[in-house]
Amino acid sequence: MDPAPIPTPLLRFEGIDKAFDGVKVLRSVSFDILPGRTLGLVGENGAGKSTLMNILGGNLRPDAGRMVWAQSPYSPQSPADAARTGIAFVHQELNLFPNLSIAENLSLTRFPTHGPFPWIDRKALHHRARELLGRVGLDAPPEMPVERLSAGERQLVELAAALGTQAQLLILDEPTTSLSAREIGRFFELLARLRSDGLTLLFISHALADVLRHCDDIVVLRDGAVAAAGRVTDFDVPKVVQRMVGRDLAQIFPQSRRSPTSPHPSGPPLLDVRHLSQPGILDDISFQLHHGEILGLAGLMGAGRSELARILFGLDPCRNGVVLLNGIPLPSGPRQRLKAGMAFLTEDRRTDGLCLEASIADNLTLVGLRRFVRNALGWLNRPGLADTVRTLRGAVRVTPSARDSQPVRTLSGGNQQKVILAKWLVTQPRLLILDEPTRGIDIGAKFEIYQLIRQLADDGAGILIISSELEELIGLCDRALVMARGRLRDNIPRAEFSQERILQAALPA
Repeated sequence: MDPAPIPTPLLRFEGIDKAFDGVKVLRSVSFDILPGRTLGLVGENGAGKSTLMNILGGNLRPDAGRMVWAQSPYSPQSPADAARTGIAFVHQELNLFPNLSIAENLSLTRFPTHGPFPWIDRKALHHRARELLGRVGLDAPPEMPVERLSAGERQLVELAAALGTQAQLLILDEPTTSLSAREIGRFFELLARLRSDGLTLLFISHALADVLRHCDDIVVLRDGAVAAAGRVTDFDVPKVVQRMVGRDLAQIFPQSRRSPTSPHPSGPPLLDVRHLSQPGILDDISFQLHHGEILGLAGLMGAGRSELARILFGLDPCRNGVVLLNGIPLPSGPRQRLKAGMAFLTEDRRTDGLCLEASIADNLTLVGLRRFVRNALGWLNRPGLADTVRTLRGAVRVTPSARDSQPVRTLSGGNQQKVILAKWLVTQPRLLILDEPTRGIDIGAKFEIYQLIRQLADDGAGILIISSELEELIGLCDRALVMARGRLRDNIPRAEFSQERILQAALPA
C-alpha cells in the first residue's frame, strides 16, 4: 500500500533570517505547518521563537527568506494583515480589559451597531458572545465583568476572541502557565475538539511533556536556527532537551557537594514548624527543615502549599501553631520575618515579585535598599549600589546584553526570575521559600536557577521549594513533603522518591 500523501502546508517558512544591530537572531529558519494538525514550537528564551512569531504576525519584517500561506506568498505589513489572512494569537499575557464585560472584550474592534447612529446593538453583542462562549465551553453570562473570572476562564475568553476572527491558524503562546491542573486538562480537551473541526494550531510552550502529549509535530529552535524537526513520536523529553540546550536531561539537576557518606543534613533544625492550623486552609501542619537542605513541597492545586508559604512568611494569619527559626519563635508579620533571615519568592512573579516598570537595578536592590542609606537624611551610597548590582547580576547570570537602567518588564521570563532571586540575596537569607521558582521559563534558564539554589543550600541556607513539576522535585530536592486538602500526607526521603508515591499521597483521600 502506498503511503498517505503529505498534505500541502497551510504555512511554510523558507529561509527566514533576522538580525538586530548586526546580531543574528534567526538563521535560515525553514519548516512547514500542516493543516488540521498541531505543531509544537520549543526552544530556550532567546532561541528566536518570539521574533519568528512577530514576523508571522506582521510586527517585524524578515531580512531574508519568505513565508507562503496556502501556496501564495505571504508578507504581512501589520497585525491587521495577519488577522485578515486567518492567523490569530493567544498570548501568555492576556490582552483583556478586566473592567469590561465578556461580551465587550469579545467584540472590541467590531461592535455591532444599529440605527442611523453608531449605537451599540447590545442584543446582537450578547448573542454573538454566547455563540463564541459555547464554542469554548464557558458557561458564563456575557455581561459578567472579566475581572470576576478565574485565570482559566479568562484564558477561554481570550481563545473565544481569537475564534471570533474566523482564524484558520491559531498561535498559542504559553497558554497554560497560569492554569491549574484541572483547567489545563479541560483546555487541552477543547484544543482537541477545535483541531477535529479543522483548526490548525501552533503551540509554543516550555512544558515539554505537554508538547509531546498533545502535538502532532515538533520544531526545536536553538540559537535562531532549527535544531530538530519531525513527528513527536520520534522524540522524548531527553531528546528535546538535548536538542534545545546541548546537554542531557541527567545533567540538568546539579549535584550536592555534600559527602555521599553523609547525604542528610544533621544537627538542630533551621526551621521548626509546629501544629500550624487555619480553618479551611491548614490542618495541624508540623515539619522541620535543616541547614543546607532542599525540602520539596508537592501537592495538587488547592492542597494548601502556597497558603502554607504565605503563612510561614507572615503574609497571612494563622489561628494555631508556632514557627521557629534556629529555635527562636518568629514574630508575626513579613517585615519581622525578613529581618529574622527569611526570604519568599512568590508564585506570581509579575504581580507580586517585580516592579515591572522599574529598572533592573532598582528591582535588584529593592529589598535591601536600607543597607545603602548613608545617613539620617536618606542619602544613598550610589557607588555601593552599583557595585552590588554588578555582583548580583553576575551571581545569577542576568543576560549581559540588558542595561541596568532597562525596565525589568523587557526581560525574558527566565531573566525576570533571576532578578527576583537575586534581590533576596542582598539580605543574605538563612531560609528561602520558593513558590514555583521555574514556572514558565525555558530549560536553560531552569538549569541556571537550579545551580543557584543548590549553591545556596551547599553554603548552608535552607530551601523550601514548592513545585507542580514532579521531575523538578525529584531531581533537585533532598526530601519531599506531600500535601492534600491542607494536611501533610507523606514525608519522603530522596532514596524513596518516585512519581507514583508522590501522586498517590497527593490525591485526596
